[in-house]
Amino acid sequence: MKLLRAVYSVFVWAWVAVWFAACVSAALVVAIVSREAALAMARLIWVRPVLWVAGARLRVESLPEMDWKKPHIFAMNHQSNLDIPAAILALPVKLRIVAKHSLRLVPFMGWYMWATGMIFVDRGNRARAMASLKLASQRIRAGANILIFPEGTRSRDGKILPYKKGAFAMALEAGVPIVPVAIHGSGTVQPADEWTVHPGVIRVKVGQPIPTDGRSIAEREALANEVREATIRLHLEIGGQGGDAVALHPPGKSGAGKRQVA
Repeated sequence: MKLLRAVYSVFVWAWVAVWFAACVSAALVVAIVSREAALAMARLIWVRPVLWVAGARLRVESLPEMDWKKPHIFAMNHQSNLDIPAAILALPVKLRIVAKHSLRLVPFMGWYMWATGMIFVDRGNRARAMASLKLASQRIRAGANILIFPEGTRSRDGKILPYKKGAFAMALEAGVPIVPVAIHGSGTVQPADEWTVHPGVIRVKVGQPIPTDGRSIAEREALANEVREATIRLHLEIGGQGGDAVALHPPGKSGAGKRQVA
């Protein structure tokens, strides 16, 4: 069984690599004419076959009543490499992603992200990180939809980790609603610390937008707590484990508390 799983996983990753390279090559040509069209290709062409080959069956709960034509920041918990494809397919908008600076150096992926206007954040340099978040705020006000992973890393046990506050300062500066999004099952299909792939169901549930207009930057911690608590409720509703009581990362540290929020 382990051998079959390994062979299957090698096939999946090899297929995804070839498919992604082909899609990105096409998107880079399209981006010369239209960055927005190149961005739309991810949802229209790229992600559905990736999930299908991985054996991931996406189940999206009924979407909330909201104005999808207006810009939003979508805050999702993070479990797997499959979270981004799942989010792109589940959310009916063109998504840009706030990603760590080192990803821009990754062949094909980094090229596509650069060509389509993704936001790179250098977490090792506070000044550059803040400048990147300010740029993201400007793009959001201009109409971009942004996907963020406030935990800053993938959860290894399925629980929602403490959130980092930086992205919430961006949301407050942009003055657009932030939407909690819960994902469950992706960490079972493709675990964070493994390369193997296990067919299964990925569930996504989108919450009601949380307004930021009129709130000050000083409220970023309260906003982070509010969004995380909403995400935990959504996570529990789709069969997830929720999260621990420690809501935010201490500066320069990571980890979660011990008491679980129900």
